[in-house]
Amino acid sequence: VQLVESGGGLVQAGGSLRLSCVASGFTFNWYTMNWFRQAPGKEREWVASSGDDNDRSTSYIDAVKGRFTISRDSARNTLYLQMNNLKPEDTATYYCNSPIRGRNYWGQETQVTVSS
Repeated sequence: VQLVESGGGLVQAGGSLRLSCVASGFTFNWYTMNWFRQAPGKEREWVASSGDDNDRSTSYIDAVKGRFTISRDSARNTLYLQMNNLKPEDTATYYCNSPIRGRNYWGQETQVTVSS
């Protein structure tokens, strides 16, 4: 199993970024995919989820509702996080995650920095 993130960067408040997570080594549509983040000095927190083929729902932490959109492209085995109207408090290291057969798999991280 491999999860490879990209798309982070430095952006001004109010700007947008799209994170990508390319998955390999497992059947992408069979498993829930998540985004987490960890801000400096804080614990890692869950941000958003995209359900598997049996449950195609999405869910978000309250702080990003209406601004972030999680989606997946099955043909590309890729998970996305579209982040709009970014705020300085969104500054964090972002991680792609999937719980597969009782084990949590994590990507290597991508940094998002939002300047005020």
